[in-house]
Amino acid sequence: MRPNHHQFIAFAYVVHEGSFSAAATRMGVTQSTITQHIGNLEKTVGTPLLRRGRDGVELTPTGQEFYDLADRMVSLDAEVSERLEGYNAMKNGRLNVIGNAPQPALRIIATFRQRFPNIQVNFGLYDWSTATNMLRNRMADVGLITDAPVSDAWESVFIESAEYVLYCPNEHPLSAKASVSLKDLREETVIIPERGSLTRKLLENACRTHAISLERTVTMTTFPLMYEAVLQGIGIAVFLCNSSLIKKSVMEIPIREMPQKHETHLIATKDRVGLKLISEFINSVN
Repeated sequence: MRPNHHQFIAFAYVVHEGSFSAAATRMGVTQSTITQHIGNLEKTVGTPLLRRGRDGVELTPTGQEFYDLADRMVSLDAEVSERLEGYNAMKNGRLNVIGNAPQPALRIIATFRQRFPNIQVNFGLYDWSTATNMLRNRMADVGLITDAPVSDAWESVFIESAEYVLYCPNEHPLSAKASVSLKDLREETVIIPERGSLTRKLLENACRTHAISLERTVTMTTFPLMYEAVLQGIGIAVFLCNSSLIKKSVMEIPIREMPQKHETHLIATKDRVGLKLISEFINSVN
């Protein structure tokens, strides 16, 4: 028996929403309908597509292969609906945005929300490796990625470029310097992102290139947490400049061994950029 359109759509929404119940709510059907569609699809394929766990669902390797197809089907469905509904398609909807740096993403989301207040925008901040993998696996509608990898499957729109700087309290001895060397940080407690982040990779590469060892480090998950840690006096941090609008009590100082500019791009899969929801988000860049 061949799988039908409804089974693929239900499967894609379960992955999008993270649970059977949330997918049922989004599609306006009962949870038992979703369960039946997924069960029939797995029976036809001959192997599980999803693992059910306490924290929701995750794809099996076979599930990932079929999810790519199912998500393309959802995108095509959305495009057909938009053409039938016209501009009314922007009166409601949901957009999943991810990024590895907060400031450019939040700025664009703010502009988009001013124009389309009824669209629900979900934003997740992830390390670079996780964010790029989510885009490759079609787990988000749009990504804002610094030093994004090149892919034939993606459309890429330039957002901004920035260099890495040291964030330190105004009263810190290093705050008086016009620039700092990584050597100046050897006796400091340096707050760095978790492994998998672009910042950590570039910082470690620079230290290795210049034979500098940072002995006292504290690892934290996201830039907002790192920034708060600087304000609390836990240490000093390395991150992209202008990553926060909050400038109170903190200096941003260039790092001599890390002068390169790093570009942030808005990324979306090519089959999604024609959707009104995505194209209007891209238009919010300017």
